Amino acid sequence: MKKLLMPFLLFILVLATSACGSAAPKKEESAATPAATAAAGSKTITYQSESGPVEVPANPQRVIVLSAFAGNVMALNVKLVGVESWSKANPNFDKTLKDVQEVSDENLEKIIELKPDLIIGLSTIKNIDKLKQIAPTVTYTYGKVDYLTQHIEIGKLLNKEKEAKAWVDDFKSRAQKAGTDIKAKIGADKTISVIESFDKQLYVYGDNWGRGTEILYQEMKLPMPAKVKEMALKEGYYALSTEVLPQFMGDYVIFSKNPDADNSFQQTETYKNTTAAKSGHVYEANAKVFYFNDPLTLEYQLDFFIKNLLK
Repeated sequence: MKKLLMPFLLFILVLATSACGSAAPKKEESAATPAATAAAGSKTITYQSESGPVEVPANPQRVIVLSAFAGNVMALNVKLVGVESWSKANPNFDKTLKDVQEVSDENLEKIIELKPDLIIGLSTIKNIDKLKQIAPTVTYTYGKVDYLTQHIEIGKLLNKEKEAKAWVDDFKSRAQKAGTDIKAKIGADKTISVIESFDKQLYVYGDNWGRGTEILYQEMKLPMPAKVKEMALKEGYYALSTEVLPQFMGDYVIFSKNPDADNSFQQTETYKNTTAAKSGHVYEANAKVFYFNDPLTLEYQLDFFIKNLLK
């Protein structure tokens, strides 16, 4: 994302061509009626979204997620029929999303074909007014609430608030205990940083931009290097060059590694001479698995930290 570091700003593409656009209204209008009829014949609840109350199914059966929240929906055992490209490409989601279609906010015809009863996305998605004609549509502003409150909000939307809260309480307890154990093992003053390769650029992250940062810094209270705190904490991320990399590398480093990115910096003497690299304290994770901060990804991240930092 440019805020390229979160998928929602990368997978938003150019609007459909005018020829496709001229045909779309008829299809949207015809699809809106069955969706409304289905809603009328089913039990509904009123969800208080950030943009106002929305009447949504009490037991949604055909959910489409257009950005970032597929893992939240899956964690609450609600059926998905469509997800955006980043979730579809996540190896951790392969099994669950095997038969789920890849969709985007610009392909309204495909969304109509999937007959969703609920659409979820970030506030940055396009065609929100048109999507609302197809099915109840709820959007969230990224970062408006913290990552765990976000899951509870989606729990409310899906009429599963109790389940969402139970998971949050349990996860916080486990993550905080792991943090205590890790600090006892490596030293409470040891710093840790999270870097990622994307295309030909390196990034370092603050405490709320996925990649496990919420766990390491918010729950485990592990210290970040001073330079990371200075440059990445406010915005959530910071682009850096190989030359300044040592200033941002902590005593321990989580490297969210894109297999299709330029990772040649790892062959440079600058990188090899960092404390973390020389000590064998760089732990590589598949970036495509590590991007998000939904419950499924958070569980994976927590397990990764425990296995690598408490070896």
